[in-house]
Amino acid sequence: MMYLFLLGRVLLGGYFIMSGMNHFLNLGMLTGYAQSKGVSMPREMVLLTGLMMTLGGLGVLLGIYIEFSVLLLSIFLVAVTFVMHRYWEISDPMAKMGEMVNFKKNLGLLGAVLMLLAIPTPWVLSLW
Repeated sequence: MMYLFLLGRVLLGGYFIMSGMNHFLNLGMLTGYAQSKGVSMPREMVLLTGLMMTLGGLGVLLGIYIEFSVLLLSIFLVAVTFVMHRYWEISDPMAKMGEMVNFKKNLGLLGAVLMLLAIPTPWVLSLW
């Protein structure tokens, strides 16, 4: 079971690390996307959310600073879900479906991240 838990950490943490790195690698494009959604200071918010996902993902992957990592990822997921994926405001059916998928995906990820707090620390095969 410990290897399944490690695999889960690699997948979940890796998802957030790759998504966070994407914010830095595609800063211009994601800034434009955030601006189109009405985000204040879009460039700074893309950088901040990229940092939140990268640090949170690293914490999950490595099993360190779990509470802080969960806090970063939870704040990110709640904010982004309700600011960027307001599917109920969209009239185009295809765009609405895409936003609804992302909204629900983020809620599922939030549930997974919050469940990490129920696992006693230190985690097996962690660096801390």
